[in-house]
Amino acid sequence: MLRIAVQAKGRLYDETMSFLSEADIKLNASKRTLLVQSSNFPLEVLFLRDDDIPQTVASGVADVGIVGENEFLEKGEDAAILKRLGFSKCRLSLAIPRDVEYSGPRWFEGKKIATSYPAILSRYLAEQQVQADIHVITGSVEVSPGIGLADAIFDIVSSGSTLVSNSLREVEVVMHSEALLIGHKGMSPEKRAILDELLFRMDAVKTAEDKKYVLMNAPREKLDAILSVLPGMRSPTVMPLAQEGWCSVHTVLDEQCFWDIIGKLKAMGAEGILVLPIEKMIV
Repeated sequence: MLRIAVQAKGRLYDETMSFLSEADIKLNASKRTLLVQSSNFPLEVLFLRDDDIPQTVASGVADVGIVGENEFLEKGEDAAILKRLGFSKCRLSLAIPRDVEYSGPRWFEGKKIATSYPAILSRYLAEQQVQADIHVITGSVEVSPGIGLADAIFDIVSSGSTLVSNSLREVEVVMHSEALLIGHKGMSPEKRAILDELLFRMDAVKTAEDKKYVLMNAPREKLDAILSVLPGMRSPTVMPLAQEGWCSVHTVLDEQCFWDIIGKLKAMGAEGILVLPIEKMIV
């Protein structure tokens, strides 16, 4: 049985549970349950505070964990990064009052900065050769300048709306963060085998993200031109149709280039274009 530590609430919890569900890991879990076992996979989920996950994995209480990169780097625990998961993206940034003039990192010299991430901030200030007073806060960091507790803040930024509502502006992005799958370095071969199967499923889900399966009817005389704009996994599938001079073309398109390619296909004479979502893709 493989034990995975997961954040007990918040956006990372929601996205992690959705990701495990897409990997066909069935869990009957509520946020108030500490430990839940999957009904169809040798996996049990341990729900914790996000800042407890790195130590829990490093010590072997949990075999693997899903945690924000910001928390993992802040705690500095001895665990392995197994996979970057690509969700729960944010950044750690320095922000100052909106109306204050900013001249660069040297502005923070001698200033008081409120943060929940003193280790990451200390490393950044050392790199910039800036001496500042770090004030550690575990609650709502963004209110600190408004009540005179600090001159600036160092905190997580997603959309930036929280900064705006507190009359702050982002001036330095120190690091970008996303969800990581981390693992205990002393994992047994039996648990490693289960982990490999879990990673296989995760890869199938991640590979399918932002991909569309596209089917179309194409005139055979334009087939070479149509194939030249299709970036298939190896090459598009082509099958003859009952109607003379026509064929069916099947391919996979990335959503980022989807509309541009579809426009070119229509201009080349493709018809009956059908677009389907892809749940999983194994390459």
